[in-house]
Amino acid sequence: MSPFTGSATRTPDWRHLRLAVEDGVATVTLARPDKLNALTFEAYADLRDLLAELSRERSVRALVLGGEGRGFCSGGDVDEIIGATLAMDTAQLLDFNRMTGQVVRAIRECPFPVIAAVHGVAAGAGAVLALAADFRVADPSAKFSFLFTRVGLSGGDMGAAYLLPRVVGLGHATRLLMLGEPVRTPEAERIGLISDLAEEGKAAEAAQELARRLADGPALAYAQTKALLTAELDMPLAASVELDAATQALLMNGEDYAEFHAAFTEKRPPKWQGR
Repeated sequence: MSPFTGSATRTPDWRHLRLAVEDGVATVTLARPDKLNALTFEAYADLRDLLAELSRERSVRALVLGGEGRGFCSGGDVDEIIGATLAMDTAQLLDFNRMTGQVVRAIRECPFPVIAAVHGVAAGAGAVLALAADFRVADPSAKFSFLFTRVGLSGGDMGAAYLLPRVVGLGHATRLLMLGEPVRTPEAERIGLISDLAEEGKAAEAAQELARRLADGPALAYAQTKALLTAELDMPLAASVELDAATQALLMNGEDYAEFHAAFTEKRPPKWQGR
């Protein structure tokens, strides 16, 4: 995302989620615990806009997305979203569905790693938010459910039909998106849906530790790796190799590459600058 802005100023207060930023690590918490952090129209919009703002500022080097209370996120709020969409015309429905997809794109396109800290339920849109993250750190209570067909909709919601086969393979993705059956932690780990299994109740803590490690590392190298992983999903090998070559040439002109050599020569840890 571009760092260039127009007249808009930074949002001082996010009403539909909690944000804390400390030493390059942003923690975004879905905070409707009484509703298992069900998403509203405004929560989707806040996530979309927040990721865009943090991307432009370039001060965040890693982001942890978690949920308050008993679970990560139960998906779209049945009363506030499903009930409301029944009264919408096609143009309004298209606007809404495009907005939810923009949240997923923002997660995939922001220039810093996103870590989903998953405990308890991650259902529907909540499962897709976790899926879109670069890392999914889950504890044994985590349960992923792609429930869209169970409400009469396509399982390919918010980019799930694009992302899930690339994470777990077409066979598993077909089963999960068609049937909407829950995937508990042992199976999620076996099929590659989670990146790291934390101890019971420790998903948020483990995600913060990973975020700290990433934030202390070569941020520009991580950003470019993330960009290449996303861009090359649909590229032929020749185009991927050329894009890799161009990216490495740019990074070899960067300060971090020179800093690694200096640190290696001086037998000390590198002092990464993200440049």
